[in-house]
Amino acid sequence: MLKNSSILLVFFMLSASCHRPSPTKNAPLPMEVEVVSAQPDTIRSRKTYISRIGANFSAVIQPRINGFLAEKHFDNGMPVKQGDVIFRLDGKEQRANLLSAQAALESAKAKSIEARNNYERAVPLAKIDAISKAQLDQYTAQYVAAEASVNSAMQALRNARLEAGYTEIRSTINGIISVSNAHIGDYVGPGTQFSVLTTIENVDTVGVELAIPMREYLALSGRKSLTYNNDSLLRNIKLYLADGELYPYEGFYNYTKTAVADSMGTIIIVVSFPNPEYLLKSGQFARVVTDIGSANVAIIVPQSSISQIQDISSLWVIGADSIAEYREITLGEAVGNERVVTSGVQVGEMVVAGGGMKLQSGMKVIPIKK
Repeated sequence: MLKNSSILLVFFMLSASCHRPSPTKNAPLPMEVEVVSAQPDTIRSRKTYISRIGANFSAVIQPRINGFLAEKHFDNGMPVKQGDVIFRLDGKEQRANLLSAQAALESAKAKSIEARNNYERAVPLAKIDAISKAQLDQYTAQYVAAEASVNSAMQALRNARLEAGYTEIRSTINGIISVSNAHIGDYVGPGTQFSVLTTIENVDTVGVELAIPMREYLALSGRKSLTYNNDSLLRNIKLYLADGELYPYEGFYNYTKTAVADSMGTIIIVVSFPNPEYLLKSGQFARVVTDIGSANVAIIVPQSSISQIQDISSLWVIGADSIAEYREITLGEAVGNERVVTSGVQVGEMVVAGGGMKLQSGMKVIPIKK
């Protein structure tokens, strides 16, 4: 009987142990995530163009007279100022012509004085019939011819001075001077193999050609045909050098080329950049980034909120119930540290600003506005 009672006691103890409630574990708190609101913004399309830098304009330096090149006063590829003497010709012949013209003028003046004196003496004599009318006419004609000779000699002297001045060849513009094929001692001038001595490129302002496909141009401009004034098409024009450094001066619209490039079907818009320190050189490559086209309203989100795997772009949206939802989205252009979203997100929705690697769809979170 005692043995049966002991067995029964153990049975009730085991049964009570099986029905005793287990202690509850502490449930994990929802994860905190930073969120931002997807907001609309007025933006323009941001485009990048790679092109060459060109000079504002160039001046061809040609000697006006023939002669032997005697001096060169510049270094190839260096800046020159308007009016600087850059070449000097051997001017012996021109100086001799100048002296001869001066002597001819003095001789003409002396003859003019003699003719005037003869005329002035003849006038009173003709009044008293001391000389004939024919003699007076002769003295008058000699005086008039002598005065004309003086004027001719003066013009010849001016021409001789001009030619003597042409022995000094000066820069016609400010700019960067190119190399000259002519050397000291070469015979240069019109009709010789050195009719052109060098060129000078004005780079106080430089130009960059932006080649825009016609279809893209028409879409961005909102027009159905080409216009030649595209000043309102471009904004915020920046130039980046080959090493990626941002050029300190902002560009501006200059003009639109009149012809469309047939081979590529593009319209060429020329933008210009100030170049006071001559940092930019003609022929170097540059990257121009500009806002182009009409302003449009678009939804933007931070770049940090977007995850990209292969060709799929996505982000996490936090609903009004604080539940995380995975969304695939379609991206537009980058705008600084933000990105345009063309589909997948609505205005005002809260998106995770970053660090959503641990999130799962349906997970409850604590949104914290950034």
